Amino acid sequence: MRQIRRRLAVALAVVLLVLTGGCGPGTPEQITLTLATFGQFGYDDLIPGYEFTHPGLTINQVRTEQGGPYHQDLLAKLQSGQGLADVQAVEEGHLSDVLAQSGKFADLAKIGPPDVKPGRWLEWKYEAGRSKDGKLVGYGTDIGPLAMCYRKDLLDAVGLPTDPGSVKTMFATWESYFQAGERYVRRSHGKAWFDSAAQNFNAMVNQLPVGYLDRQDHPTLETNTAVRTAWDQVATAVKQGQSAGLTAFADDGNNGLRTGAFATKVCPSWMLGAIEQQAGVGNAGKWAITDAFPDGGGNWGGSYLTVPDSSPHQREAAALAAWLTAPEQQLHAFRVSGNFPSQVDAFTSPDLLSEMNSYFGGALSGQVFAAQARKVGKPQYKGPGDGKIQETVIAPALKAVEHGADAAAVWQQVLIGVHRVVP
Repeated sequence: MRQIRRRLAVALAVVLLVLTGGCGPGTPEQITLTLATFGQFGYDDLIPGYEFTHPGLTINQVRTEQGGPYHQDLLAKLQSGQGLADVQAVEEGHLSDVLAQSGKFADLAKIGPPDVKPGRWLEWKYEAGRSKDGKLVGYGTDIGPLAMCYRKDLLDAVGLPTDPGSVKTMFATWESYFQAGERYVRRSHGKAWFDSAAQNFNAMVNQLPVGYLDRQDHPTLETNTAVRTAWDQVATAVKQGQSAGLTAFADDGNNGLRTGAFATKVCPSWMLGAIEQQAGVGNAGKWAITDAFPDGGGNWGGSYLTVPDSSPHQREAAALAAWLTAPEQQLHAFRVSGNFPSQVDAFTSPDLLSEMNSYFGGALSGQVFAAQARKVGKPQYKGPGDGKIQETVIAPALKAVEHGADAAAVWQQVLIGVHRVVP
């Protein structure tokens, strides 16, 4: 036993010597990289392996639990020019504010490893990480391809189909989706079809070729008839009683998941974990998911790794970001955290395609979301202030409609509010 302990001690000393670079001639340069992330990226047990294969390198991951405070801090540091990490994660909802300041970030196409090609990622994911002038500001991490989740028991109780083929037809377009919702409300004597008007409207707008802003960063709502059509569709559904009027991720929304307050929910890949956590074990097997989404594919969520221009070790930081966003590492992150990869090669991995979600009735969730991710078209341009429009103008406006306000009158207030965010 003592011999085994001595051998273990020697082995540990060797490992420590490699990790610290040892001493004397030929010692690698000692570099510390900071990696700033939020939530759970699934990198915790990847970092020691990267440090082991890069003697002299130490990675300090600084993780903020909530994305909101993280991005407020990021934007404040960009403004001051101080305190930025060597690698900064950016969520896609805040990416437009970062791309608008692309001069403060390195061009990863120039300083990143030469073997990292655009074809590593889905085309729309790669393109969304580029600034107007073509600079590659971010390497894509995960994505949030959209499917639709639904309560089989609630649909079955009112005579609506629950088999995959019929559900696909029912969810084929927003028109057919809201028509099914009207039937559900009527047959269930007033129960809600979906949880939140803002959730559905956000998904609908994200599918459009042009969203709230054009490429010159001018608001489009006065002339963008597609956005107004989506508004009218959602407002009509609200008037029919289809919305539960809840706030996603808040206490009332979580309680609605537990009590079956609504029958369908817009479902990016990461939403499965949120539903399971909040709906609880008592609802296991009642939820299902289909590889269909109204009017085609869509994406909600996902992030990028960027290298601020202030980093004194830009090439080393870019190499780390490239390694973390390689298919192998992103598949590991998927297994650990459920973050769905954006890398093309990952979509043929048996690990991903065989992923089965027992809470959702044994659905092959990896196959579902891989199919949905391939349906997403060109990325919609999102200028600075896009996320703020959604959060501070659109969401409160739709909440007012859910509380009984006239949708046409509220729309006029939306037009005023958008110009306050983006003059």
